[in-house]
Amino acid sequence: MIGFIVAGLIIGVLARLIKPGKQNLGIIATLLLGLVGSVIGGTIAWLLGTGDIWELNVLGFILAVVASVLLIGTAEAITGSRRKAVH
Repeated sequence: MIGFIVAGLIIGVLARLIKPGKQNLGIIATLLLGLVGSVIGGTIAWLLGTGDIWELNVLGFILAVVASVLLIGTAEAITGSRRKAVH
């Protein structure tokens, strides 16, 4: 479980580094998006037959980072539209 959390944090941080621009996300949001990206990437890798969902492999890791980048973009779009509606 601790390994999953650490991997999620690493994936979330990598996704934030890859995504251009400044993201207004805290460490908890980065961790959660990284964890969700890990599950999505692991699931896709498992469907492609490269291993178990919870197993760390290269394809699953790459897919997890890509999924996290997309999730960060989605989170920014949602929070950005909320901020514009409030102001």
